[in-house]
Amino acid sequence: MEIVSSSHLYETDFYAWTQEQVSLLKTQQWDRLDRLNLIEEIETLGRKERQELRNRLGVLLGHLLKWQFQSEKRTNSWLGTIREQRIQIKLLLQDSPSLKPYLSQGFLDAYELGLALAIKETQLDEKVFPEVCPYLPEEVMNPEFFPN
Repeated sequence: MEIVSSSHLYETDFYAWTQEQVSLLKTQQWDRLDRLNLIEEIETLGRKERQELRNRLGVLLGHLLKWQFQSEKRTNSWLGTIREQRIQIKLLLQDSPSLKPYLSQGFLDAYELGLALAIKETQLDEKVFPEVCPYLPEEVMNPEFFPN
């Protein structure tokens, strides 16, 4: 009966549900845990970390493309965004080192995001930009790398 109550709480007050689950875990009340929803939430957390990495990498790639292909309009704002995204990605990888292999795996998807951002913000024709990412993951993460 308690599991139904936890499941109902999950649907009606997510924060209260999380606090209840934490309390049950701390007191080792395993039989009272809302296992199905807890499993789903843990899986979702892992996906969100990968999404965060891919999205930040996409913003970084988009700004590197803008830097390279619209060099006459370079701004300190672009420079700041490039630096910030590199730092945020570095911190994300420090917090979750198991995401490092995903940096290479997610690079293709991130390039699509970055390309869409660069096209939108520069208003250049998409044919101006390479179909395939012209940068290596190591270059993108190198604080000294800025494409000419």
